[in-house]
Amino acid sequence: MAKIKKLGTRLANQIAAGEVVDRPASVLKELIENSLDAGAGQIDIEVEAGGTKRVLVRDDGCGISQEDMALALDSHATSKIYDLDDLEAVATLGFRGEALASISSVSRLSLISNANKQASEAWKASSVGRDMEIELSPAARPTGTSVDVQDLFFNTPARRKFLRKEKTEYNHIDEVFRRNALATFETGLSLSHNGRVIHALRPCNNQLEQEQRIAKLLGQPFIDSALHLDLTVGDYRLYGWVAQPTYSRSQSDMQYFFVNDRVIKDKVVAHAVRQAYRDVMFHGRHPAFVLYLTLDPSLVDVNVHPSKHEVRFRDSRAVHDFIYRSLHKVLADVRPQDNLSGNAVAGSDGSFANPALNSESQLSSQFSSQLSPQLSEQQSMSLAEPSASYSASAPAQTGYSAWSGSGSSSGGFSDVHKQLYGRDPAASDLNNVQDLGQSLAQSGDIPPLGFAIAQLKGIYILAENEAGLIVVDMHAAHERIVYERMKAARDEEGIQAQPLLVPVSLALSEKEADCAEAHASVFTQLGFELQRVALESIIIRQIPVVLASASAEMLVRDVIADLLQHGTSDRIMNHIDDILSTMACHGSVRANRRLTLPEMNALLRDMERTERSGQCNHGRPTWTAMTLAELDKLFLRGR
Repeated sequence: MAKIKKLGTRLANQIAAGEVVDRPASVLKELIENSLDAGAGQIDIEVEAGGTKRVLVRDDGCGISQEDMALALDSHATSKIYDLDDLEAVATLGFRGEALASISSVSRLSLISNANKQASEAWKASSVGRDMEIELSPAARPTGTSVDVQDLFFNTPARRKFLRKEKTEYNHIDEVFRRNALATFETGLSLSHNGRVIHALRPCNNQLEQEQRIAKLLGQPFIDSALHLDLTVGDYRLYGWVAQPTYSRSQSDMQYFFVNDRVIKDKVVAHAVRQAYRDVMFHGRHPAFVLYLTLDPSLVDVNVHPSKHEVRFRDSRAVHDFIYRSLHKVLADVRPQDNLSGNAVAGSDGSFANPALNSESQLSSQFSSQLSPQLSEQQSMSLAEPSASYSASAPAQTGYSAWSGSGSSSGGFSDVHKQLYGRDPAASDLNNVQDLGQSLAQSGDIPPLGFAIAQLKGIYILAENEAGLIVVDMHAAHERIVYERMKAARDEEGIQAQPLLVPVSLALSEKEADCAEAHASVFTQLGFELQRVALESIIIRQIPVVLASASAEMLVRDVIADLLQHGTSDRIMNHIDDILSTMACHGSVRANRRLTLPEMNALLRDMERTERSGQCNHGRPTWTAMTLAELDKLFLRGR
């Protein structure tokens, strides 16, 4: 066996560099973090050849004094921690004290810094990958620091060959820039590549300016569809922007999560976000978000990975539940009125007040004569009772003047009425429509999804609101309404359970059996009864009624696996929800079902009251809108 010997400083630094420096983007990450820790208000970045030739970072931070210049390039030298207690509550982005030393060991690095706010005298330290040979010389620059990294991996050809093409390396540089620009709104940042300015971002002083920066970095469509949230519970605060389910991605490339201003990738966080979107995200799509979690630094360990992309929470289950419940509430509270502008005034129960329409019986009688015998005999839809302020059987038309013609029973309204209901309208029908249309026009109080005007091919409901046209997929919308009602009923009545005639024996590892025993109360709340009968065996004695045909054994195993990995599990509830979703799908109104006008309007009103009504149970959108201006463009009006 070979003799044991101590590695040389240069080789040790180059090995350490492999942990934190694998490409130009990781160099930029470390340098930006140092600038932010120095309190920089402006950071300017210049990159050449995707960063392989040069990465230059200038800031106006506090700077480095002359006596500390040499130490700044030494390994494991830092001003950010001094003892073990500091490591347990790290409040800075960089703290290991190895970044500059590692970078200088594989590049030609020069460092110019000035810590004297009263003078422009600065000092320059240079290192060219040699063993602790740092040259100091006077220089001139205002307060702050400049770090110039050139010819990355010039002395380690084996690692240089793993670099990709310039465009690929630049894309990684650009992503690092985006992450840091989103992490620190109060700092201005600029990025130039090969002499061309790519980004020039000013400091943000309010939410509007923050959203403008996000729009520049992630695109205006993201911020247009984003919901802003700011929730605090105990030691945790979650704020930021989450895109509505209708704005989804084919990849998880627009997901930014920050813990105490540090961008991270964490399984607990990813699982919580995925669960929050589970009921509203189309299969195979990914949500987009920019979220910030702040908590006491002592509750999170950031020293679990050299690149500091991963963290470990002291109470991962509490963090998971907080993130999940916060996002779940925000997404559930979205209503059609949140996506449309109008004069409707939302009540606390989601209803809309309209003084012109205050009697359900009056409206029902006015429209009863319009229903053909064929439609009247159909089984009515299972819809909620209308609110006292807005009747479910509200009139179908708002733009009545286009149908009423000169006021006679012949003409536009008559033709459309006959096509829809198979008969000519009675004189009272037309008078009712005209009177109610004028009443609505005068009140100007139109609900967000407006009033139904027709049904298209037995699939879509066409409605008119104040802004223009609303198109609703009636099956998808009713499916969501029925599903949410079934879930609400389940939550009110509890999960019904049934004992098994023949208990199911389950062989587990000792660790899994311990987990099942420790979380017995969790299983009980979900309708399961588990009994441990041996060191590595449990028995399932009771299961939820709705899961009678499911594989209880497989489900329990999966739940235990989740509990071991995440400290929590939604599998049983998700499985129950999946069954309720299927039941809702089969129990909702089907395509080619002819709906009456009151039924169509009842569906619209229910959509305005129902959580997550913008998507069906499978994540498909349930409605869309076209403004009058958009319709005018289709027909080149106004040109």
